[in-house]
Amino acid sequence: MARKRALSAVALAVSGALLLSGCSGDWSDWFGGGPPEVTEEFPYTKEGRIFQDTGQDNEMRFSITGLERTDDYTVMHYEISYPDGFNGANRNLSMPHTLVDTVTGRAWRQYFDADGLKYGSVSPNGDGLYPVHDGVTNEYRRYFPRLPDEVRQVTFVGSGLGAMTGIPVQDVEEERADPEDPNGPDHLTVDDPPPAGEDLVFENRRPGEDATAEEGEVESFVDSEIASTTRDGDTETISLHSDVMFEFDEYELTAEAEDVVRQAAASLAANVDPDDPAITVIGHTDGKGTDAYNQTLSEKRAETVRDLLQEEIDGDYTYEVEGRGSKEPIAREGGPDDEQARARNRRVEFSYTVTTADEEDVEEEDQAVDGGLGVADRHVNWPAPFSDDPGGAAASAEKDGVTLDVYPLVRDGAYVIGTVELTNTTDEALTPDMGGLDQKVAGGPEQFSKGSLGGFQLLEPETGLVRYVAQMNFGDGVYDGFAEEVHRLQPGNTYQLVAVFPAPGKDVEELDLRAGPFGVLEDVPVEG
Repeated sequence: MARKRALSAVALAVSGALLLSGCSGDWSDWFGGGPPEVTEEFPYTKEGRIFQDTGQDNEMRFSITGLERTDDYTVMHYEISYPDGFNGANRNLSMPHTLVDTVTGRAWRQYFDADGLKYGSVSPNGDGLYPVHDGVTNEYRRYFPRLPDEVRQVTFVGSGLGAMTGIPVQDVEEERADPEDPNGPDHLTVDDPPPAGEDLVFENRRPGEDATAEEGEVESFVDSEIASTTRDGDTETISLHSDVMFEFDEYELTAEAEDVVRQAAASLAANVDPDDPAITVIGHTDGKGTDAYNQTLSEKRAETVRDLLQEEIDGDYTYEVEGRGSKEPIAREGGPDDEQARARNRRVEFSYTVTTADEEDVEEEDQAVDGGLGVADRHVNWPAPFSDDPGGAAASAEKDGVTLDVYPLVRDGAYVIGTVELTNTTDEALTPDMGGLDQKVAGGPEQFSKGSLGGFQLLEPETGLVRYVAQMNFGDGVYDGFAEEVHRLQPGNTYQLVAVFPAPGKDVEELDLRAGPFGVLEDVPVEG
């Protein structure tokens, strides 16, 4: 089961794990000078073509008309209309509605009941479907867990139209009143639309005692030739690749490896939370050899690295050493890239709780670390303001009748949002190859290679760092890519989608995009 929060817990204060920034408390303490002014300019509206399960991928207008934080929960009010109309029962194939605090990396989803039905606007037939009429606006509301008090803006995903950044949170004593005379059940058929100018509204159902909602953290992965960093909640793990660490079947560090560990020690000293100064050193092997032999080898390698860390780092740190043998591979062995995969699996990891950051820390975090340890740098900006215009395309490519247009990357908290458009230039519907396992970097981590745009990565040519599409981790192995899914493209149609990556340093103004089968598109601007 994924991590879920029951309604009875919603009124509790949320301290929560913080991601990437390692920040907590009031925003003005984090970056100095206070946050940018948050103004309410509802409605926030996006328009574009969305994927429907019937293939009637028509234009949709999606407007967030309110985001209210009460003492018990968060209520999102929104409206949907289809200017071009469509017929019959259709389901939007977007990802679930999700609110993301892009500064801390926390994510919240809607409340459901025990039968899996959403709280809020009630489906007239109880099947999750709603009547839709040409040119008629439908009004909805949905319930989410109460957002922490310090969260002032969120990014919304799940409309099917990409990311809607900079949505302000409204603190209210009471949410809007329920619709007085919901007319949705009165207009269920296509030949019975409401009178001109009248919206469709539905009965409202507030969360009951059985209400649960998924909560998670955005997990990011940054890679280089010698190291990678994964961040999930307030836990950070630096993995040093063994091809620069040990000779085959040895546990003594090479000279090059000693330099790498010393660099890692400096990163640990800057990032480990002084209130939780525990560092876990974990050794791993590849799949060759017996389980018993690999277990012993992984423990000895971890002990060697721990001993050097203790020499390098002053302070009251505690160390725990673990050997996990070949039990936790991060790359699939036995395929065409077997040697690279085995090399990635032979590794030593440092796992620890990240420290809180102040203004001075943030300035230091934007300084690149030599030797590939820049994977551990954390780069946090303010949330991006709302925009319904991605600007002009920065790069384009074509593959098998599909044109890919890439727009400038936009900084949003600890991430950058990559917006792309896909156009089917043929006369037939088709499902494009967007990458995935077949497009992953040899020996790369499995979980970051799945999903619609999982084959995409951002490349930083000067440092050699590779940034993978972020994942939303809801616990117990439940991951969702922080990107819209790519479905069947109808002929002549253009679709806008997003993929979200961990942000580079503030001095980085351009990145290359490795776009799966579309190849590498160079010099994509980074804005914000």
